[in-house]
Amino acid sequence: MILVIDIGNTLIKIGLFENDNLKIHASFYYTDFEAEIKHIAKQYNIKLALLSSVGKLSTSNKDLIFSLFKCKVLGYDFKLPFQNLYASPQTLGVDRIALAAGATHYFPNINVLVIDAGTCITYDFVNEKSEYLGGAIAPGINARYKALNDYTANLPLLEKQQPESFIGNSTANSIHSGVINGIAREIDGIINQYNTEFKKLTVVLTGGDADFLAKQVKSNIFVKPFFLLQGLYIISKLNIND
Repeated sequence: MILVIDIGNTLIKIGLFENDNLKIHASFYYTDFEAEIKHIAKQYNIKLALLSSVGKLSTSNKDLIFSLFKCKVLGYDFKLPFQNLYASPQTLGVDRIALAAGATHYFPNINVLVIDAGTCITYDFVNEKSEYLGGAIAPGINARYKALNDYTANLPLLEKQQPESFIGNSTANSIHSGVINGIAREIDGIINQYNTEFKKLTVVLTGGDADFLAKQVKSNIFVKPFFLLQGLYIISKLNIND
C-alpha cells in the first residue's frame, strides 16, 4: 500500500492506494493529525508515504511521519510524467505539480485544464504533448467572502451559500450572488479562453469546493474530488525506488 498525504492550508488530506485503487481517503484538521496518522500506521502495511505540503505542519508531526513510514517529500526535482516548462519550476507549488501529473496520466495526449477549487482556485494546463505550461492562481470562495468583510466597514462575514438569484434582493443575497456567480463566470470565462487557443480541451474540476461550484459552472467539465491524491499516487510510483 502507498499512502499520500496532502498538507493544505486548513485541512490535511490522505489517500491510501492499493493496486492503483484509492481504497481509503480522509480529511481532518491539524489538531487531529497525530491520532489519525498513528491509527493509519497501526492498521495498514504501508510500503511508502509521499508527503506534499503547502501548509505549515509542525516539526514534531513531520518527525512523526518519518518515524512511522518510509517517506518522501515531494519537490520540483522528482521524476514527473510531464515536461515542466514553468519559468520558475522551483517555485511551482507541489499541489499543482500533483494535479499536472494526474492530468498527464489520466488524460494522455490531450489538452487538459485542471481547476482546483480550494483555499485558492488554481488553473493548471498540460498540453497534448505532456508539457506543463502553467496557469493561474485566484482567491477561493472563503477568501472572497472574508475579503468583503475585512476591507469594508459594514459587510458581514457569511458562510458560502448557493445564490437564490443572480439579482440579490438583500445585502446577504447580493454577497452570495457576487461571490458565487462571480467565481462561476470566472471559471467559464477562463475555460472559454483556453478553448479558443487549444482544441479538444478537457476540463477537470477538483478540490473541496468542486461539487459546490459544479452546480453553477455552465461549461462541460469532469468533477473529480480526489484528483490531487491520484496525482500524488502517480508521482509516488515513478519515484518509489529512488
